[in-house]
Amino acid sequence: MPDPKAAGLTRQITGRDQTGASVAIAVVEERPLTIYLNSQEIVTAMTIGDHPEYLALGFLRNQGMLPDVGDVLGVDFDEEVQVAVVRTGAQTTFEEKLKKKTRTSGCAVGTVFGDMMEGLAGLELPKSEVRTSWLYALAHQINTLPSLYLEAGAIHGTVLCQGDTPLVYMEDVGRHNAVDKVAGWMLAHDCDPSDKILYTTGRLTSEMVIKCATMGIPALVSRSGFTAWGVDIAQQVGLTLVGRMRGQRFTCLAGEDRLIRDAEVRG
Repeated sequence: MPDPKAAGLTRQITGRDQTGASVAIAVVEERPLTIYLNSQEIVTAMTIGDHPEYLALGFLRNQGMLPDVGDVLGVDFDEEVQVAVVRTGAQTTFEEKLKKKTRTSGCAVGTVFGDMMEGLAGLELPKSEVRTSWLYALAHQINTLPSLYLEAGAIHGTVLCQGDTPLVYMEDVGRHNAVDKVAGWMLAHDCDPSDKILYTTGRLTSEMVIKCATMGIPALVSRSGFTAWGVDIAQQVGLTLVGRMRGQRFTCLAGEDRLIRDAEVRG
């Protein structure tokens, strides 16, 4: 879970409100993290700075730069220079992918290397069911957990869930960073994705759907809305896609056949 009071994640800044009165509020910090794969610099990402090892590992995993995840020897983080190095047993080269970048709709300028659809060809996710009782319970729990969002706003959250239980909650200034942190945690802890649900506060864009599918998670849920390409990809790979989740209201645009309506809808 996020620790809203952790040192370095927010800073108090004084300003003036609509009446001209002095106010001091918590503002989220952001700082650059440079990610290396062995000796090769890959990207510099703007992040809040927590869990840099998970972010580096998950980013490379979701970009298809760790084809053999079992080959990862470890992750080194240098706090002074804000550099994370993922080390593998075999040397890897990604010069061609580095030449071809697609800027995505990530609110902190997400970047996808190479072909966005690479790795999805032939992918079919597990046909895991999603119960509406789980969705309602998760929405209530997640919206009331202590978080940087409630403390300072200006941030996205991503939660790995199993049934109606939140397992891992990550936050960051970009929703893609929060997802990559979850991916890094799953990789580091050898977590089985086949019966999991990924809950995000961000939009269900093509990038978010691709990341979720790449992670092997069969269901993606958000309080926000969809993009058409995100829906197309979800339908292609068999992902259950639920958006506009507010209280007991939601819209399912992919995977309807795996949605079990087992909870009474009030008013």
